Amino acid sequence: MPRTRLDTGRILAARQLIDPVFLDTPFYRCEALEPRLGCAVNIKLETANPVRSFKGRGTEVVASLLADAGRRAVVCASAGNLGQALAWSGRTRGVDVTVVASRSATTAKLDRIRALGATLELVDGDHESARERAASLARNAGIRLLEDSLDLETCEGAATIGWELVNSRLPFDTVVLALGGGALATGVGHVLKELAPHVEVVCVQALGAPALAHSWRRRRVVTTASTDTIADGVAGRFPIPAVLEDLLLVADDVVLVREESIVAGMRLLLHHAGLVVEPSAALGLAAVIEDRDRFAGRSVATVVCGSNVDMAAHRRWTGGAQAREC
Repeated sequence: MPRTRLDTGRILAARQLIDPVFLDTPFYRCEALEPRLGCAVNIKLETANPVRSFKGRGTEVVASLLADAGRRAVVCASAGNLGQALAWSGRTRGVDVTVVASRSATTAKLDRIRALGATLELVDGDHESARERAASLARNAGIRLLEDSLDLETCEGAATIGWELVNSRLPFDTVVLALGGGALATGVGHVLKELAPHVEVVCVQALGAPALAHSWRRRRVVTTASTDTIADGVAGRFPIPAVLEDLLLVADDVVLVREESIVAGMRLLLHHAGLVVEPSAALGLAAVIEDRDRFAGRSVATVVCGSNVDMAAHRRWTGGAQAREC
């Protein structure tokens, strides 16, 4: 396969650094979804862990390596999930964690970061403002800056999901992956291209946060002035060049989905799979909803990547007459 920044040997080694509570997550066929989507749907559930998202796989690798090297402080920018995961991993290894987030981030995520013992700094603006502040803090304090999707630990931690998919007994010919910063997509995509190249890798981004999708299509970094999506976990404006280079090698397609399709995916997961998820976790189903003919008759795997959601907002999105129609 073409060479990405990732290494399968390191990915397997990463499994030895990750707390088993994050590994070997459920992967099962959800037959209740199939009549509504027209294809076999296989769910990889990355929410049944202490931080309720896949991010713990990467932060476990980061915190383990920091502790082994005697480094006791790290800072990151986060929309919420990375910060929770790093706080959890750092706490268990005696690493001090500072998280920088936008004041507009989901309150439930911010509260959990505090509860896990991290220092939380809020900034005006969006996630890109938080990234700038985190980088400044790291320079001034001389501590490790963790940059999600750029730092290989985050990508190779996420890639352990791909290894588990490949080694499962469930057959699938397509995987649909939420695309935000790119760690999940490039990590899982790398493993599939190396070990299961027959599987089509489809990455999914919200229409209201399309920077990386546009970059993939044009084969160069494209930025956007703003984002407008309920899927806060994937709402980036400035793609990382190295991540784009990896994505170009592992993604067979990158699609954009509308907000109403994201909500419809959340409703389906709630009412027919019993899963409460955040909007980013419904991007895979949203892609199927918007293009049923493309996926008809296929066996599709999707990673349900997070469930850190404001419950009042979740009830607004999933309740009412439309929900009963799902």
